[in-house]
Amino acid sequence: MNQHPRHPFRAFPSYDILGIPVVRLEWEEALSTMRRLIRERIFTRISFLNAHNANVAFSDPEFADALKRFLVLPDGIGVDIAARLLYGAAFPANLNGTDFIPALLTSTAEPLTIALLGAKYPNAEAAAAAFASIAPQHRYAVIRDGFFAAEDEPAILAEIAALKPDVLLVAMGVPRQEFWIDRHITSSHCTLPFAVGALLDFMSGAVPRAPHWVRRLRLEWLFRLALEPARLWRRYVVGNPLFLARVMRQKLDGRKPAT
Repeated sequence: MNQHPRHPFRAFPSYDILGIPVVRLEWEEALSTMRRLIRERIFTRISFLNAHNANVAFSDPEFADALKRFLVLPDGIGVDIAARLLYGAAFPANLNGTDFIPALLTSTAEPLTIALLGAKYPNAEAAAAAFASIAPQHRYAVIRDGFFAAEDEPAILAEIAALKPDVLLVAMGVPRQEFWIDRHITSSHCTLPFAVGALLDFMSGAVPRAPHWVRRLRLEWLFRLALEPARLWRRYVVGNPLFLARVMRQKLDGRKPAT
């Protein structure tokens, strides 16, 4: 593949989901791609698109524009349904960060430096310990929680640049984490910055994951809604039908795949 060093994802096939190019990669292909980017020191911003993120991007042109500077991976059943409606086939793999990041760390034999930024500090520390238990070959460093002020940013960025991690996990919620990476993180800071949402909360055990059988049925969103109905009802009960309505409008408009 001919790949631009700053935008290697442009060579990958993708589906356009509400204006966001989302790459189509098999699970092992995605893992090997990440390992190659790290090995070759190709700076690449990485995010994940699910129905909620897609709704946010649809309503926020600035966020949608920022996502076009990320390699965007498919996350969840919502974007699979969208792909089937729009293009007749789902994404080859569900590359949600909660499963994909641990798989990347455990499958990479070469010792890496992994930095964690975001969530509550105890959760970030517990997540680092959980990662270390499944992938002890890597070095883990918690930079800061996700509740810092703008005046703290220069010191945080200097610390990241001094560490120069191979992977930076940024857990600040959508769209703050993507905006923060887009505006502040460059190749002088790390190789792969990931916008990971609630990953550190899941890894720490502060937020339980759905049982495996629920995940196999692609109903983890329903499990999360049952756990936190007051916080998540709008995202799922209102957001999911809205997302599908927008996808149907895209289908009627005849929008083609990005590549």
